[in-house]
Amino acid sequence: MYDSAFLLAQNAEPKWIARGLTTIDWCIIGAYAVGTLWLGWYYGRQQKSTREYFVGTGSMHPGLIGVSLFATLLSTISYLSMPGESLGKGPAYMLTPLGLPIAYLVVGYGLLPVYMKHRVTSAYELLELKLGLSIRMLGAIMFVLLRLIWMSLLIYKTSEALTVMLGVGPNMIPLIALITGAIAVTYTSIGGLRAVVITDLMQTILLYGGALTVLGVITWRLGGFGWFPTHWDPNWDTQPVFSLNPAVRVTIIGGILNYTTWLIATSGGDQTSVQRFMATTDVKAARRALGIQMIVSFVVAITLGLVGFALLGYFASNPDQLPKTMNLKEDADKVFPYFISYLLAPGISGLVVAAMFAAAMSSIDSGVNSITAVVMTDFMDRFDRSPKTEVGHVRTARWMAFGIGAFVVLCSSLVGQVPGNITTVTNKTANLLSTPIFGLFFFAIFVRFASPTGVWIGTICSTLVAILIAFSGPVSVMMGSTSTADPISFQWIAPVTLATNIVTGILGSLMFPNRQLSPK
Repeated sequence: MYDSAFLLAQNAEPKWIARGLTTIDWCIIGAYAVGTLWLGWYYGRQQKSTREYFVGTGSMHPGLIGVSLFATLLSTISYLSMPGESLGKGPAYMLTPLGLPIAYLVVGYGLLPVYMKHRVTSAYELLELKLGLSIRMLGAIMFVLLRLIWMSLLIYKTSEALTVMLGVGPNMIPLIALITGAIAVTYTSIGGLRAVVITDLMQTILLYGGALTVLGVITWRLGGFGWFPTHWDPNWDTQPVFSLNPAVRVTIIGGILNYTTWLIATSGGDQTSVQRFMATTDVKAARRALGIQMIVSFVVAITLGLVGFALLGYFASNPDQLPKTMNLKEDADKVFPYFISYLLAPGISGLVVAAMFAAAMSSIDSGVNSITAVVMTDFMDRFDRSPKTEVGHVRTARWMAFGIGAFVVLCSSLVGQVPGNITTVTNKTANLLSTPIFGLFFFAIFVRFASPTGVWIGTICSTLVAILIAFSGPVSVMMGSTSTADPISFQWIAPVTLATNIVTGILGSLMFPNRQLSPK
């Protein structure tokens, strides 16, 4: 698979290779943490209203918002899973960004004009305007559950990766989770959305720079790009273009369909995304932000996939540098953090580890800020339970953000019980409710005859389908199967769930029309 020059390159380990993180690495990581806390304090001093706390000035630059959208959705989970996927499973997932143009057209021209017209703080306010209070509450509750699970998974997987870097046991995961979560929650609760967006830019630069650094180091040590695969590696799974067998873990068509559906659902129904669109001036600015997000997403996804190729090639050439307890197939998600901590020079390791912290914090801060916005707007404000003064309102929002973050840190250890690599676990847990939430907006915007009862039916049916597909392996065992393998791949969760939602929701609306709601 690799050329002869590549196989002969760098058999001897360089003498300057670091063994774990050094003092200078910790100084770099500490400086990054202090810098983010300072930014939170700086922007927190300037806030005078909860609207500014949640949507900034309402006229933020589309470039900043686009990068923030990207950083919000590409967390440490993606930062680790993309190299691990291309290293241990195959290259099919690198082709999923081919669905980006479709997502851009649907979100940019189908959804954003509606959202920007209403200029809401919480996306779920739109649902009450179209379908009544019960659907608004349903959307808000599902979003809170989704992001709590997502952030718990994020903190756990980040902490798990850091145990590899630090050379400590799994028993240290709770402590690492506490430190990581505390920093992100502190600057988020103080600084609001403006602090989140600015730090997202820093974090994106760090994480992308970290990936480029690893690519550059491996290419330099091996004397060129011989690490790039020219044949199908024996380490990879079979990944066909398409298969009628739903148990095939990843196909090219299935991967593109899954990613496109998820991206549309997240952009159109997730408060973390809608909140950022609201921070821009108008539809054109929001559309530019969306385009920047997708361009950055494409570039970074390809880069991280190449990092997986480079790591596979490096350890094929230098198998003695891989610990005997680590397997390229089963432990693919751990290879990237191991290389960062143990096979990079002092200082460089610190920068890349800071990038991992950055990726984690860029998603934790967004999740905490968005959940706080939903709780304040859709529950406290809606039912007149908020403080009467604007100062009290901001103070309550800050304390609520801190409390939400603390709760997530405590819950993070529970998600370690779900089997599979990072990509599989993420799709089975954190992305489980994304499509049913988007279904609420689909009916509110596009189905003129939609009724609350019909939408409830569609949501319940689609959520049940999502759960059954995600945990089809355990379900089949409960029904008497002797195989623990999933009979239906996680890649079908999003598209099948959306189809179920639309069909059952339409049928339910036809069967149970609501005469009190005026035609949409």
